[in-house]
Amino acid sequence: MSIVELGHTGFWVEDLAKMRDFYTRVLGLTVTDEDEELGIVFFSSRPEVEHHEFVLANGRTAPAGSLLTHQVSWRVDSLEAIVEFHQRFRAEGVQVQQEVTHGNAIGIYFFDPEGNRNEVYLRLDKDVRQPFRKSLNLDQDLEAILAEAERLLSDGGAAYQPVTTQPDPAR
Repeated sequence: MSIVELGHTGFWVEDLAKMRDFYTRVLGLTVTDEDEELGIVFFSSRPEVEHHEFVLANGRTAPAGSLLTHQVSWRVDSLEAIVEFHQRFRAEGVQVQQEVTHGNAIGIYFFDPEGNRNEVYLRLDKDVRQPFRKSLNLDQDLEAILAEAERLLSDGGAAYQPVTTQPDPAR
């Protein structure tokens, strides 16, 4: 017996309407069910396959700035999607922590309106020892992004560039 995949995860939230808007409008998730009386919303990135992968529920009691969840990572299917999220986050004023290559993935770490860290990422067909994280410039054409990721993987030096950006508690 073994676990084959993560089924779903969820957050306790303070402002369910604001968070529902963010995850549907900005990330593009589909609401598959909700109960306004109970204060719970179910989301899926692929509702035809999985009823829900993500849940939001009223009831967050942790003070602003508390570290509760390391991150939720959302896989995309193309580098074009990563660049589209890069542009969407900029247009929406989403707080981005870092745009990176992990050698085996290209991603964007960002915070939702209540400071929960998320990532959108594209898996690459490479086997790279982790942790490997280097900042990547997504303000380039697709070929240049891939070339920079390859250069960062092969140039040696520190394999991990930590960031200190934390969620803005004013959001």
